[in-house]
Amino acid sequence: MAKKKLEDLNLLDDFLFGSMVNYPEVGEAFVREILKIIFGKDFGKLTVVPQKVYYGTDTDKHGARLDVFLEEDPADQLEDTATVYDMEPDKNDDPKAVAALPRRVRFYHAKIDANSLKSGESYKMLKNVFVILITPFDPLGANRMLYTIRSMCEEIPSLPYEDGARTLFLYTKGTQGNLSEELCKLLHYMEHTTKENATTDSLKHIHQMVEIVKHDGEVSLNYMKTLEWEEMLINQGQKQGLLQGQKMEQANTERERLRADQATERAERAEKDLMLLKKKLAAMEAKGAVKKLP
Repeated sequence: MAKKKLEDLNLLDDFLFGSMVNYPEVGEAFVREILKIIFGKDFGKLTVVPQKVYYGTDTDKHGARLDVFLEEDPADQLEDTATVYDMEPDKNDDPKAVAALPRRVRFYHAKIDANSLKSGESYKMLKNVFVILITPFDPLGANRMLYTIRSMCEEIPSLPYEDGARTLFLYTKGTQGNLSEELCKLLHYMEHTTKENATTDSLKHIHQMVEIVKHDGEVSLNYMKTLEWEEMLINQGQKQGLLQGQKMEQANTERERLRADQATERAERAEKDLMLLKKKLAAMEAKGAVKKLP
């Protein structure tokens, strides 16, 4: 399949989304505009960390890579507890990957929590965490534009139980749910990132930033390098697959040769045993121990 040109990428493509966040002149403003549309409120200063990596506690433990790690400046928050946002697009609609989404975001929450509370701090200081995934496939199968996941008491769903953890699945093609018109337009724009779909002031501002990034020579060069790297990995995979196939064919040929050699050895051994038996029988006949066969 032909690779997309940089100008044809949309905001669900990892490269463009990551480039937007990484771009010094627009990164913070870009994610602030998106969060403003999703949550319907203004955001102040944000600390933006593109592709924050949480390594495993040991070499055999699984780590996590978060596409965009955002943290509000405590001075801009009404509450004492800080809030962290992990936001990323996800186009992997492989059924196994989709089925694993709930456990994947559970793991994200766990890794963020484990690294956000200093030794000796009260659990009250544990940061609020919002994990936000934007997908062009239905993550939970109910055709909703937004799925908001939180902890609750199963016996009394209305009972307040606030642990500060939220997961938001935003489905770009969903039709169910009562969302703001601007959020609906954002979801469409994320998948179809064109000037024609930037129909609100916020989306026009976002699209101006997208155009700046797409027309940057260094970003274009990095995209070419990314394509070359992906092609190299594919070629390596194909070569490894070919080598693996050749090794398997050689192994099968060797097994067949070994089986043939073993069959030949068994036949030769049987022939020798038969000749030896005939000699013994002839000797016994000569001594009269047995009657000579007609």
